[in-house]
Amino acid sequence: MKGLYLLLISFVFCNSLYAQRDSASYLEKYRPQFHYTPAHRWMGDPSGLIKHKGKYKAYCWGAVESDDLVYWEELNKSAIVDVPEGISTFTGSTVVDKWNTTGNGEDAMVAIFTGFHKDSKKQAQDIAISTDGGETFHYYDRNPVLDIWSTEFRDPTVIYDEKESRWVMVVAKALEKKVAFYCSKNLKDWEWLSDFGPLGDSDRSWECPDIFRLPVNGDRNNMKWVLVVSVNWAREQYFIGEFNGKEFIAEEPDQYPLYIDSGLDYYASRVFQDYDSDTSPVYTLGWICTWDYAQTQPSEWGKGIWSIPREYTLQTTPEGIRLFQTPLPALTQLRGKQYNFNKSVPVGVTNLDDVKKMENTYEIEAEFTSAEDNPFGFYLCEGDNRKLVLHYEPQSGILTLDRTNVTDAVIPKFERIAFTKVPMINKKLLLNIFVDKSTVEVFVNNGAAVLTALTYPSEHQTGVSLYSLGKGNSVNLNAWQLSSIWH
Repeated sequence: MKGLYLLLISFVFCNSLYAQRDSASYLEKYRPQFHYTPAHRWMGDPSGLIKHKGKYKAYCWGAVESDDLVYWEELNKSAIVDVPEGISTFTGSTVVDKWNTTGNGEDAMVAIFTGFHKDSKKQAQDIAISTDGGETFHYYDRNPVLDIWSTEFRDPTVIYDEKESRWVMVVAKALEKKVAFYCSKNLKDWEWLSDFGPLGDSDRSWECPDIFRLPVNGDRNNMKWVLVVSVNWAREQYFIGEFNGKEFIAEEPDQYPLYIDSGLDYYASRVFQDYDSDTSPVYTLGWICTWDYAQTQPSEWGKGIWSIPREYTLQTTPEGIRLFQTPLPALTQLRGKQYNFNKSVPVGVTNLDDVKKMENTYEIEAEFTSAEDNPFGFYLCEGDNRKLVLHYEPQSGILTLDRTNVTDAVIPKFERIAFTKVPMINKKLLLNIFVDKSTVEVFVNNGAAVLTALTYPSEHQTGVSLYSLGKGNSVNLNAWQLSSIWH
């Protein structure tokens, strides 16, 4: 009887804990199957990304947790509690205060975020404190901790400077196109250090700054700082340089802007701060959307999709040191039976019926060889006289992503084309493509470039084709259906 009683208690507890998640079918139209989406709510910028005690946590500001960055558990809809009426919690970061600088204990977690004052429209920086491992944060009663009386001052990222034994905040002065650096000993009292910018893409706005270190070519004796800034409410640029504890100094100033993603929908990314190891890979998540149609996405479960996790590296290229991105290696555990197509690509269109059966939840690895520099590409999400076109011109090195005729929904400002220049390497082009119901992420030449886009095709648009506009093109293609992380 005791075992039965404990089983019953466990059943009731688990049902209560996961009631919100289980109320969603995760089979709704357009719902991605291996990207994280919330059960039923709005989800925007990834915030507070950390790894601590073997667990990955992410917020917006509901709490999400994972053991491996593949399978996710939605813990709650709102992790920050006791927020006064009239204040909204905007984008920010979390830290583990293992130095007990706030006096709340060495295991305390602190969320640092923008508090938006609805009446005045003011944006100031607030904190909230968690002593339950990051599931719930209590709003600090002496907020704001940093206030310059601005309506365009937001999205802080906070890191710990062990050399100076202090916290460093990077925060956007959005319409000034600047990132401001502040320091604090206790996360409550902040001192201005410097401003960086404008530089590179400085057209409309800067938001969501992030800063981290990476080894160049894997050499941990040659570390560089990377500063990422979201720009123009639509994309991200990055800078490589040095941070001396007070100011960020960009290298190669004439080379900017350099973009994180050349697609149509990738924004507000942040890296996971790893409190378990300072030598582990640096992983990042981004928001797959832009503000032009963020509120008009045709999803039934809510709004908001996060990218697949990506690993950052710095690599030396003929143009200089550049940021590379590759898919999280652990995603390979989702692969099903492998399909292979290894042959010359006939002039015209070649249907890949076996990939069509994967119903827009698949990964493709394709190595193209072009002996005569004739254009080639893919038709993805094909059907109902619609498709997504991925087109490559070997002579120019231009890769184009055309979604002007892909969706069955009416989405204002959605019909767009993206492109990037990625030269072939020894007459070869490598594509790693992830198609997941309403999203596509294309990694080119081992992460030298990435193109991300929303697609929203109909349920009948599952066709996949290769095409070649001339002779001399061949491909070694492998494809796998990827299983759902929800079922």
